[in-house]
Amino acid sequence: MKNNQFSGSIILLVEDEEALAKGLEYNLTEEGYHVVWAKDGKQALDLVRTKEFDLIILDIMLPYFDGFEVTRLVREKSPEIPILMLTAKTSVDDKIHGLALGADDYMTKPFHLQELLVRVKGMLKRKMWYKKVTTAQPVYRFGDNEINFENLKARSGKQQFQLTTVEAMLLKYLIENKGKIVSRKELLENVWNITSEIETRTVDNFIVRLRKFFEPTQAEPIYFKSIRSAGYMFVGE
Repeated sequence: MKNNQFSGSIILLVEDEEALAKGLEYNLTEEGYHVVWAKDGKQALDLVRTKEFDLIILDIMLPYFDGFEVTRLVREKSPEIPILMLTAKTSVDDKIHGLALGADDYMTKPFHLQELLVRVKGMLKRKMWYKKVTTAQPVYRFGDNEINFENLKARSGKQQFQLTTVEAMLLKYLIENKGKIVSRKELLENVWNITSEIETRTVDNFIVRLRKFFEPTQAEPIYFKSIRSAGYMFVGE
């Protein structure tokens, strides 16, 4: 077993390909993780309802409930658990759809084992960072908006809604860098832990979502500003 600061973390592996699942289970166990294997979406949801997990590795093409539906239902119970989608679907729209539902990361098959292990460790590290910064400032207010980073509930005026983990992490990162220009590359690396696999369009789509939630007028943003050819800047009050 390798020296791993996240040894003992419990991972739910949801994969119907037995050979792939057993290979991943073996290698994740060698890294010090405890792995629980679910063969379909129904079994995965039953496990999430009865057990606590530190991370989920989730295929999309599954019997009973596909990965998109599993993600949506998991997010209703566990808004903060990291979800890594692992799938043969390669289109950018599928990736963005998965992320919008609440997945934290996305890898396509075939993949390199070492890259997956690095991403798993990165997601657990971000979870630890998020918990730490959330404890320091669990609630943040700007304008007529309020965000509770502990339960991922937000309010804009009288409208209340639930954020996904990635939306909350993106908000937290922008708030931590208030008044500074943050590039798309920096956001991909620090929020998604991704360098190039997911296009920068992903960041733009999430900024659009934040503007829809929190801006008085989406077409004329006052909080989440675009800086041409540079990135984005959060301007709070």
